Amino acid sequence: MNESLIACPAVLALELAAGEVPARLELTRDEAQALATLVADDLRTLLPGVEASRFALAGALFDGVELLRPGFPVFTTLEELARRIPRVTTAGGVVAFGTHDGHMPAQPLVPDTRYAGGPMRLVPWMLLAPEDLAAELTARMEVELVGRGEAGAATADFLMRTLGMRLEHARYLSRDDLLALTCVQYEHVNLAPLWTMLEAALLTPYKEETALGSRGLPLHYAEGRVGIPGPAAWFARAGAQRENPAHEFAGTLFELRQYAALLAAHHVPLHLQGQPAQTAGYLIEPVADADPALPAPAIYAHEAPGLGMAALTVAQPAAGKARILAHGYPLAPDALAPLLDTLAGRYATEHEVHALGRVLLDADGALSAPAPSLH
Repeated sequence: MNESLIACPAVLALELAAGEVPARLELTRDEAQALATLVADDLRTLLPGVEASRFALAGALFDGVELLRPGFPVFTTLEELARRIPRVTTAGGVVAFGTHDGHMPAQPLVPDTRYAGGPMRLVPWMLLAPEDLAAELTARMEVELVGRGEAGAATADFLMRTLGMRLEHARYLSRDDLLALTCVQYEHVNLAPLWTMLEAALLTPYKEETALGSRGLPLHYAEGRVGIPGPAAWFARAGAQRENPAHEFAGTLFELRQYAALLAAHHVPLHLQGQPAQTAGYLIEPVADADPALPAPAIYAHEAPGLGMAALTVAQPAAGKARILAHGYPLAPDALAPLLDTLAGRYATEHEVHALGRVLLDADGALSAPAPSLH
């Protein structure tokens, strides 16, 4: 182990030409070593004196969400593997990791094909710098890479030939550059509150952070996860006076689905405050216990354009006003069936769903269910 070496993480960002996809997401061990040699040549031009540091590269193409996760597991794994290899066994201090018999040397270095469709792919690399040089090298990386960090023609050509794709750009970025770029991208699509949560999870996981969604839903980061109030209870307090409450509530759920998808991709759990975190792709907001004097509960589906089944409500029919037991929110595309199973099991009701055709709110702005007429 080289405890005196400080890791300076970075990426080679590949912007694919329109419609292009790489033939695969992983390089073989020999291909990774060839790419690492080319990248090391580029860096010697961009960062004179870089030879004093070790260079390590993972021969795999990732999406940004895979690299920006709490603890930075891809970079951490790359660093651990690089430190295990004695410098005398690496060519010029350059080490690369690719597949052997079809397998990467560690699971965190295996890209997830679910995120393979984006227009930018990222190859992670790092410099392991002597302690007395690390601060200066990091500072130079922040200036030189973003300013003039275009990859050399030989490097780009190797990647295009090896992976059968055309590139618009191939550029070196520090990990901080990648963080800044992602921040800008999320802000551009009105997800700045979400980035506030992610930034806390990535950079200051020991601190609490708060933000408001664009529709006012409070977000609270603490202890590695993001909490929100129960949407129905929050909206009944905050949203009843809006001009079109049902439309506003559906908009809040649409935004919540965006947040949930990105938080899941970045491996940051989402939960309802007071409820345990879970990764099932749905949230359940308990409201009341069942009343044994009332009929058996039923499940009602609130529907909205663009959302399909926006929410499920479990309720017992009661004269004048239904007794609401719980609301369920399917957030992931495949979450509706397991949510329905959970609600049916927890509240001893049939799986049959009564579609409402709209988002049904009561006079107070609370998510509701039909009630029998009074006679």
